Amino acid sequence: MPRSKRSKLVTLAQTDKKGRENKTRIFDEVRAALDAHRYVWVLKLDDVRTPVLQDIRKDWTGSKLILGKRKVLEKALGETPEEEYKDNLHKLGEYIEGLIGLLFTDETPETVKAYFSAYVKSDYPRAKSKSPITFVIPEGIVYSRGGQVAEEEDVPMSHSMEPTLRNKFKMPTKIVSGKITLPEPYKVVEKGDVLDVRQALILKTFGVACADFRVEMRAYHDGESGEVIPLN
Repeated sequence: MPRSKRSKLVTLAQTDKKGRENKTRIFDEVRAALDAHRYVWVLKLDDVRTPVLQDIRKDWTGSKLILGKRKVLEKALGETPEEEYKDNLHKLGEYIEGLIGLLFTDETPETVKAYFSAYVKSDYPRAKSKSPITFVIPEGIVYSRGGQVAEEEDVPMSHSMEPTLRNKFKMPTKIVSGKITLPEPYKVVEKGDVLDVRQALILKTFGVACADFRVEMRAYHDGESGEVIPLN
């Protein structure tokens, strides 16, 4: 059996009352979850959006997902062998960078790996990310999906959007017979180009959810054996 380290006193950094209360809450939640579950997984969640967190929490009822600042999570796990809450927990610290979630569960590693390996969520690409596609809006009437589907399956974009397309998005649009039109094809972005804010907003406006979000499994700790198993 791993030796108990629960009596160790750990001091959180001084901060304002509200911030300190939040740190203390997360710290206590991590410690309680370590007591309640055998495994703790380090999941990389950079650019995560609310629907993804809702999916995970719904699918992992009985387990617990905790997000927090790196330093608070590291403090709760223990940053050194002397401070760690369970044997070798401090070794998880090297995998905590970026936006990290800790998943506490009693499900087997095979079950966790199978779930997150298969999990994918379509999303709108964000500014400063590389575009996974080339997107060109055809000339003529501007449709709500910008040429992604056949015209008979789409509807013309509302004329009230024309000032936004022309002024905010810098597209050469005009109103012809009550419909937004383009005099020629308009290239929004080339595949592989880094998106700016304007391009990302155009893709979202035309419903181009071409980015796939995946959760990266970085490592996990087995509370019974005290082992830390890296995944990458």
